[in-house]
Amino acid sequence: MGQAQGDERIQRACCWTYPAIPDCDRIQGRSTHEHFYVLPRQRTEECTFIRIRVVFFTEIPLADIIDTAVSAGTFKTLAAAVGAAGLVETLKGAGPFTVFAPNDAAFAKLPAGTVESLVKPENKSKLAGILTYHVVAGKVMAADVMKISSAKTVNGQSVKVTIVDGKVKLDGATVIATDIVCDNGVIHVIDSVILPS
Repeated sequence: MGQAQGDERIQRACCWTYPAIPDCDRIQGRSTHEHFYVLPRQRTEECTFIRIRVVFFTEIPLADIIDTAVSAGTFKTLAAAVGAAGLVETLKGAGPFTVFAPNDAAFAKLPAGTVESLVKPENKSKLAGILTYHVVAGKVMAADVMKISSAKTVNGQSVKVTIVDGKVKLDGATVIATDIVCDNGVIHVIDSVILPS
């Protein structure tokens, strides 16, 4: 109602209205909407105008680790494996967790039949052990990963972290995308599946 009344006031004062100019930008989970209005400075025959900038902030809720991975569309094998291992509810929990997530191309590097074998019910425990080797408790951003030489995983074992030619490596996998922030942690994408000893 306030905006409509403002528009009507402009029309009554100067016989014309200046349209709002919307601008939308998404940064760090926040949507900003900028609207510009031209209002008369004085109600005279020759109106002078002032330009008012109004910014509205709308918080956009982040998805959890599972929903973020699924919506990306490049972690279909990982999502299926997490489901087969019974880890969905864990990774949808409060966390926070840091997940070094192999994409579909990473799983494709495994020997033929490996994934099909791991997702069988009789291999649930082994699969869970592999997947939790990709998870670290806490929210560890890329800048923090570069400062450490190893990280203890939820599996219980530690993964080796090295920097080679400016790229972060976990065991034999290279981190290819970082800091995908979720509401219960962060995802870093790796190009290979890493295996516990």
